[in-house]
Amino acid sequence: MVAPPDNDVLWARALHVNHNGSPALSGVSLGVREGEILAVGGPRGSGKTTLLQCLSGQLLPQEGEVWFNSVPVHTMGPLSRERMRRDRFGWIDPAPVLIPELNAWENAALPLMLRGTGRRAAKTTALEWLERLDIGGCARKRPHTLLQAERQRVAIARALVSAPTVLFADEPTASLHRADRTHVLRTLTAAARSHGITVVLATHDADTAALADRTVSLLDGRRVNTVHLPPVTETEGRAACSLSV
Repeated sequence: MVAPPDNDVLWARALHVNHNGSPALSGVSLGVREGEILAVGGPRGSGKTTLLQCLSGQLLPQEGEVWFNSVPVHTMGPLSRERMRRDRFGWIDPAPVLIPELNAWENAALPLMLRGTGRRAAKTTALEWLERLDIGGCARKRPHTLLQAERQRVAIARALVSAPTVLFADEPTASLHRADRTHVLRTLTAAARSHGITVVLATHDADTAALADRTVSLLDGRRVNTVHLPPVTETEGRAACSLSV
C-alpha cells in the first residue's frame, strides 16, 4: 500500500471493476487536489459513473486503492463509508430525484435535518443556497410545479447545503436544454469555488468539461491521453490517443 500525495484530497491507484464479467474500470489512477474542479470526460459507457462511485465510497473496486484525505476508503467498513458519504460528500444525479411531498426548501434542507440540525437553522441555510442558485422565489413550491432546470437546481442546493468537502456530479445537467445547462453549470461551479468545495464532474460534453480546472478522459474503462499532432497535409486535425494504465 502506497500513501497518497499530501496535496490530494482524493487519490485512486490502479482501480479495477468488473460488472457482470465485463470490465468497467481497468487500472485507472488519478488524484484530485483540494478545491479543484475536475472533469471526468468520455463517451457513455466509458466508466465515468463507476469511477465516481469508487471515489465516493459507494462501490468498492475489486482491485486498487481509494484514499480520501489520506484515509484508505477501500479498507473501510460499510458503516464508516456511509458516514463519510453523509458527512463529507455531496452527490448530484443526472436527473433530479426530489421528494414530491416536500417543497423546494424542505428538499434542499433534508441532509441537514437528517443530521439533526433544527428545522429553523436548516431552513435558513437551505434558503441561502436556493438564493445563490437563483431560485429563491421557488422555495415554497412543490417539485411537480417546477421546471426541470429548477428541480435540478434544488437538487444541487441539496448537495451543497451541508458544505461537503467533495461534491460528485454525475452528468448533472444531462436532462437539460443547452441554455439551461450552461447557466446551471456556471452557477454550480461558481458556488463551489466560492466555498472551496472540491468537485468531481462526470460529463460527455466538451463544453461542460471546459468549465473545469482540469480534465481526465476515459475510454472503455481506461485513462486516455490525447496527443494533438502537428498540422500536416494528410493528418491535419487528427489526434492520436494512447491508453495509460
